[in-house]
Amino acid sequence: MSKEIRIKNADGLPHNQIIITGAAGFIGSCLVRKLHELGYNRIVGVDDFSVQEKSNNTADKNYLEKIGRKNLFSWLDTHAEDVDFVLHIGARTDTTETNWELLNELNLTYSQQVWEKCALYNIPLIYASSAATYGLGEWGYNDSHAIVSDLKPLNLYGISKNEFDKWALQQTAKPPFWAGLKFFNVYGPNEYHKKRMASVIFHAYNQINETGKVKLFRSHRPDFKDGEQLRDFVYVKDVIQVISFLMQHRPSSGIYNLGTGKARSFLDLAKATFRAMNKAEQIDFVDTPIDIRDKYQYFTQADMEKLTCAGYTMPFTSLEEGVNDYVKNYLINNKNY
Repeated sequence: MSKEIRIKNADGLPHNQIIITGAAGFIGSCLVRKLHELGYNRIVGVDDFSVQEKSNNTADKNYLEKIGRKNLFSWLDTHAEDVDFVLHIGARTDTTETNWELLNELNLTYSQQVWEKCALYNIPLIYASSAATYGLGEWGYNDSHAIVSDLKPLNLYGISKNEFDKWALQQTAKPPFWAGLKFFNVYGPNEYHKKRMASVIFHAYNQINETGKVKLFRSHRPDFKDGEQLRDFVYVKDVIQVISFLMQHRPSSGIYNLGTGKARSFLDLAKATFRAMNKAEQIDFVDTPIDIRDKYQYFTQADMEKLTCAGYTMPFTSLEEGVNDYVKNYLINNKNY
């Protein structure tokens, strides 16, 4: 089955529905809020909405319909003509997950089915990949398609994401527009339920509240001092801004990095958190847990040239600005976005 990409209304918004998978999760629920603000009011959420820990992420948001993850494909077979876009954000995101069958089911097989339905029904697709695909950065952090098959992720989660990227690039049947987004270290509101997998900012805030101190991982490499491990921390509000840009402008299809393009240290992060909380700095260093020590990234920094060349010109929020907004407007009051 094929059809033309639907013509938008005079106000630039789609006539029909937008599907968001992972709609009750961290990035997905923030994306729902952003699209509401932009005037997209026909949102179909896909998730397990019975999970109590995520209930605050969805409590004040409107959905045209909520459907379970396993019901998406039969639902699409009936409603595809009413769908303008699929934003596939849902995934198993635990980087310490050791059950490959689970990751294969949720991150690879399920994503392949989403792609195939979008290709079949001519529905544009944006999906969540991950910077975890880059491993130790042996090939750098460039979102060139040429290196995808050579990447060596450090954990099963990263492998599951890279396997889908490789699969997508090999397909001849494709959605009319598609983008895979390699999220770097995303932080911000609505991650309360993520527990161990929540951002370092979230954990730092709670540690300071409880003990007055922050614990950071000690460096186990001679070329990095304690706390000076570097990551590309990107605020979730920037992430959803990029997604909305890609939805509206649809540049060349492909895989895109989504970070800030500027690596910052964990010490910078901790200091920004203390400053936002108006508290004196007290930082302790602890050994990196054995189960992740040999798979721990000491440096990540997104090459953002491809997105810039696609026309995205908005500045990214600095770490200090993002932490300040997150702490003062959300964490202190336990608020959601």
